[in-house]
Amino acid sequence: MFTGIIEAVGTITALTPKGKDISVTVDSGKLDLSDVKLGDSIATNGVCLTVVALTGSGYVADLSLETLKRTAFVEYRAGQKANLEKAMLPTTRFGGHMVSGHVDDVAEVIERNQTGRAIEFWLKAPAHLAKYISEKGSVSVDGISLTVNAIRGDEFKLTIVPHTASETTMEAFTPGRKINLEVDVIARYLERLMLGDKAAEPKTEVSMDLLARSGFLG
Repeated sequence: MFTGIIEAVGTITALTPKGKDISVTVDSGKLDLSDVKLGDSIATNGVCLTVVALTGSGYVADLSLETLKRTAFVEYRAGQKANLEKAMLPTTRFGGHMVSGHVDDVAEVIERNQTGRAIEFWLKAPAHLAKYISEKGSVSVDGISLTVNAIRGDEFKLTIVPHTASETTMEAFTPGRKINLEVDVIARYLERLMLGDKAAEPKTEVSMDLLARSGFLG
């Protein structure tokens, strides 16, 4: 579990194919790894990765096919900057929101506007995630805990103060950039809970044939 408060910006130095998966090597920059051991978790651009090796200047982690399918890692190359956060401790100051590091999907930056000293970004979420994003709710964008300031359909606005921009990768965000999006974990759990006993039933897709068989069509 993470808080979405970025501790350092690191650099991906290698992406190495391992069959259908890949391993990623990260130079962790100013992130303190003195208390990190093999098997620990580090959120890397919002993706919870397990440390499988320590290199002296950073760490190595493996990415599964599922992770590659759900995240923007498929577009990364050596030199890519990444937001880093170690897993939270029971004593951690909870400055952001509950971030699991389990990315839901990839969103896209579609607008960037300067407003005073702040930067306003509009991002387009995948349609199936729009229902989880609410005005003044929380989202994790490349691992950063942020507040949604406006909604227009499947698009949402973020207002970034200078400190956040300078301490994360967001200063480099431009239209067209793909980012890792994790919606509020509580919203996902609530949706599942509201299904009640129906949660155990196979998911049924609504179709014209199903509506006809159920008597909704004459």
